[in-house]
Amino acid sequence: MKERERLSAMMEDGITLRRHVATDMAPLVFQAIDLCEAALRRGGKLFFCGNGGSAADAQHLATELLVRLRSRVERPSWPAIALTLDPAALTAGGNDYGFEDVFARPLSGLGREGDVLFGITTSGRSPNVIKALQVARGMGIGTIGFLGGDGGGAASLCDVALIVPSSETARVQEAHISLGHAILELLEDRLIAQ
Repeated sequence: MKERERLSAMMEDGITLRRHVATDMAPLVFQAIDLCEAALRRGGKLFFCGNGGSAADAQHLATELLVRLRSRVERPSWPAIALTLDPAALTAGGNDYGFEDVFARPLSGLGREGDVLFGITTSGRSPNVIKALQVARGMGIGTIGFLGGDGGGAASLCDVALIVPSSETARVQEAHISLGHAILELLEDRLIAQ
């Protein structure tokens, strides 16, 4: 396949996945927004975790809540924590407990019943994200998965499993950040409308 055809195919794949999100996954998107809205209105927090590009997405989405999503919307900062931000905690947790616990351990100390955890994994099989989802479930923390492929082991641990049906990591990540932005923008609209 020539480069121009390859570029076109990549963009078309991304468009197809986003259309799927906008139509087939819409009820799940609104369930995720409901869960987040309820948590924030009760004074809870939103947590985000993932590895690699998904770690960057976790940080990106948490920042959109803490600082600002849209420059024209003035609103308070909302409590959101990316469990990927503290290198000392990540390396200490990995060293002392193992990489599988690097998100679960801090979540167990920072999270409270009624909070929400976004577990982001393009395969649905990341052991440390799965462990964090398990801990969240045990603590009464709501769970939302940004997943790919068939959802893997993470899907059954999510109150809302948003599964992008692709095994292409880049396309899944593109859909995840689109999903994240859409959820946060609609959540912001609800919270500022009060």
